[in-house]
Formats: sequence, C-alpha cells, structure tokens
Amino acid sequence: MSYSVVTPTPADWDAFIRPHPRAHLLQLAAWGDHQAQSGWQVARLALAEQGQIVAGAQVLFAPLPGRIFWRAYVPFGGLVTADAQMPALWQAVRRLAVRRRAAWLKWEPGFYLHTPPPDFARLGFRPSPQTIQPPRTILLDITGSEDSLLARMNQGTRRKIRQAQKNAIRYYEATAAEVPRFTRMLLATGARNEFGLHPPEYYARAWAQFAPAGDATLILAEHEGDDLAGIMVFGVGSTAVYLYGASASLKRNLMAAYGVQWAAIQWARARGCTHYDMWGIPDEDETTLEAQFQTREDGLWGVYGFKRGWGGQVVRSAGAWDMVYNPPVYAAYQWLQRRRRG
Repeated sequence: MSYSVVTPTPADWDAFIRPHPRAHLLQLAAWGDHQAQSGWQVARLALAEQGQIVAGAQVLFAPLPGRIFWRAYVPFGGLVTADAQMPALWQAVRRLAVRRRAAWLKWEPGFYLHTPPPDFARLGFRPSPQTIQPPRTILLDITGSEDSLLARMNQGTRRKIRQAQKNAIRYYEATAAEVPRFTRMLLATGARNEFGLHPPEYYARAWAQFAPAGDATLILAEHEGDDLAGIMVFGVGSTAVYLYGASASLKRNLMAAYGVQWAAIQWARARGCTHYDMWGIPDEDETTLEAQFQTREDGLWGVYGFKRGWGGQVVRSAGAWDMVYNPPVYAAYQWLQRRRRG
C-alpha cells in the first residue's frame, strides 16, 4: 500500500486524533503547542490515503548538549487505523527524525488494554532504559450509577468523600484569573512532599491551552476564604486524565482533596468519559504495591495510598522504546545517564 506523507494542519490533526480509539491528551495539537512553549520543537506527520489521514505521530524534538544532535520523542502516539500501516508510519518518522539530526527517537506508545501491542523489535525499536511518563497507573471505570461507582471504592475513600461534602466547602471550576490560586497551592504541595514542579506559568499555559476549548477543567475547593485543594483534569476521547493536583496544609481534616477528586470524576462523567486515569503510581507489580505502600513515601509511593482507594485497576503501559539513528551519540548519552544515577 502506498501512502502520501503529509503535514496536517492542527485542525486536521485533531480531527484524526479525537475519534481514534487510542486517542490521548499528549497527542493533541494543543499539547504540542504547550510543549513548544517549554523548549521543545514540534512536528506532526501523517500518512494519507485518498486525502484522508489514516496514521500519524506528533513528534517532539529537544536539543542535546552542543545542539548538534537532537532527541526525538513520541508520547502516547503513533496512531494507526490498521496495523499494516505501522511500518510505513515509522519509516516516515525515521526520515523526518534523521533530517532533523535526531540521534534517536523515544516512543512511549501508551496502553494496549483491548488489543495486542505491536512488534516493537520488528519495527526497529529496542527497550529503553528511561521512561518519561509514568508507565504504571490506576484506571477507574466510571460508568454506571454513582452508587455503583462508590461501591467500587474502598470504605475509607467513600467515607472521606461524604465528609468532604458535609463541611460547607465550595467546589467550583476556576477561571483564568483564579489559576494562580492553584499554582500557589501546587508550589506548597511540592515543597511539602519534596517533588519537582514546573514553573507556575507552565500550569497557567496548560489551563489556557485546554480549558477554554472544553478539554480540561481546574476544580478548586475553598472554605471560609481558605484555598484547600485543587485538581486539573483533562478529557480526550473516552478517558479523563488527572494530571495535576494540589492541597493546602491547613484544614486537612475537611478532606477537600477527596472532594475535588470526586468533583473531577463527575466532570468526566458529564462529558461522556468512561474511564478516569489517576496518572502515575510506582512501577511495581500489585503484590509489591500492596506490601509496601504503608511504609514508603519516596517518589510516587507518597500518592499511591490515596489513589488505590478509588477502586480502579492497576494497569501498565507498553513502556518506552528507542529507535537509534546515531549509535555513538546514543551510547554516550546512556553512559552519562548511568553515571548520573550513580
């Protein structure tokens, strides 16, 4: 089969992505534009058949030190309408990446819940020692009645949701002018829990890129003038993604963090989503997770105890895969990464 390689407009690209069964936030044109404001360069490449896009990948490029070579990255993309299109798509991506002096390309294809993943080795990929997005998550089925959804949660989470609704807390969708209230809480949360954050303007841009179009919401919780919690959730296709959350140190007994999460799930249900991605837990099997979550607070362990209570399924993505175009540069980069890890 012969395909035309085209550079789609953002509108044509999103028209292909949104109805796709594996549609994901990180492949929307707006996400590429968002990352472009953080130093990445963005290219969208598509295969067309009789004028219709049938496959494509949004590729992000970042320079390596010295800016002679670059690294390329496809997050939760590489979407096709038929498996037979995979080789042609990655051949086209390879030509693009080599033209842009990429030393390698990292592909994080995302989740294959109902279909088998592709043969990565046959496509020219090797397992990558580094991931960018958390490979493991908890995925909630949010279909059915509210009672059935609550019944899937553990007793402690149900109790805290009910408590969060009895404390005269105001839950509301933020406007652009109220986004700084969230970023202030987020900075405090990061300092308290010792995890890294983007600058505040990164989150303000994310809201501006997605919320006005209806693809995201920022829900804040306020009690007697005090900001208690906030959550930024994105919805694409059948899945909503809980990407950013924050909570204040004061009045934690009011359980506002549970209240904003419950409000976000209601937002996702109202827009027709069937699943809710809690986005990121430790990359361990379920037995290890359950055995260690009460004694560990490092990394994503600190949030696993909260996320597990919502009654979802632990799932793992297909991980990360690298296609190497310049073996010496790739080997030098891996050596540096191993040295940094100690």
